[in-house]
Amino acid sequence: MGLDLTYISGQTPLDEDEKDGLLIPTVATREELDEFEQQNIEDAMQWLLSRPLKAATIVTLPFIRELHYQMYGKVWAWAGGFRTSNKNLGVDKHQILSCLQGLLDDLHYWLAQATYPPDETAIRFKHRLVSIHCFANGNGRHSRLMADVIIDKIFQRPVFTWGSGNLGEQNDVRQAYIASLKAADQHNYAPLLLFSRS
Repeated sequence: MGLDLTYISGQTPLDEDEKDGLLIPTVATREELDEFEQQNIEDAMQWLLSRPLKAATIVTLPFIRELHYQMYGKVWAWAGGFRTSNKNLGVDKHQILSCLQGLLDDLHYWLAQATYPPDETAIRFKHRLVSIHCFANGNGRHSRLMADVIIDKIFQRPVFTWGSGNLGEQNDVRQAYIASLKAADQHNYAPLLLFSRS
């Protein structure tokens, strides 16, 4: 296939067979791909707005997969399906389902026990979700949108601003985001909490 992608720090490269899942054969560059993906994500936002979602729906495996499909299903054949290859990030492909179920069980507990304040609940979930890296690509955007869904639909609070910049480009905003994720990897969530509202 003619899709030639360049990657910036923190992005997950696609395998050749994953590239073959591209549903738009005219796409040849990262810029073109980004445009189609962004339009698909905007459609997913409209899909979300049209649904009165409750915690019982959100905190499920089917919803996590459906949201990824809604975000990327017009662009990638594998959208909504768990990855079948190992990547530079994330758990082993055979551990995705069990790790994700463990995360959902934790979220159920956090919500029932009010373990963390609302923002921290959503941000801890986002961080763990992106660390699992469920999908071939789009994990960062998917995990941020999941956090937005949790904070908006479960806690009725404003969605996060995520640094108010383009996280798909190599810039200061992206560097701050990656640094905040690395801090969260060390169980320091303060930078990611601050970044999410900056």
